[in-house]
Amino acid sequence: MKQNKFLIRIFDEVNGDSAISVDDGDLIFKKIDNALSQSLSVELDFQNINLIITAFLNAAIGQLYSKYNSEQLNEKLKLKNIKPEDVHLFKKVIERAKEYFENPKGFEDSIKE
Repeated sequence: MKQNKFLIRIFDEVNGDSAISVDDGDLIFKKIDNALSQSLSVELDFQNINLIITAFLNAAIGQLYSKYNSEQLNEKLKLKNIKPEDVHLFKKVIERAKEYFENPKGFEDSIKE
């Protein structure tokens, strides 16, 4: 039987308990994108992560909205072991990414104003 779930342990990917690097976020985005393009479900495990910043999340998760819609991501991407105090960061990144990729030009114009 073929395994259709791809697990990414953030702690292992970033070599520690801080998810702060945009480069690490980009690498995780590429792994997620690669798995999704093969019709795999992806599980991002944030166990033992003590510090997360939005720059990392924008790179890792926000970019996904440029290629996939919310429905696809809700179905195929699962997040686990997120600390309750970090949940708002994920919500903020996802909301911003959705707004941006629905209307990139309008978003950039409103930032300039």
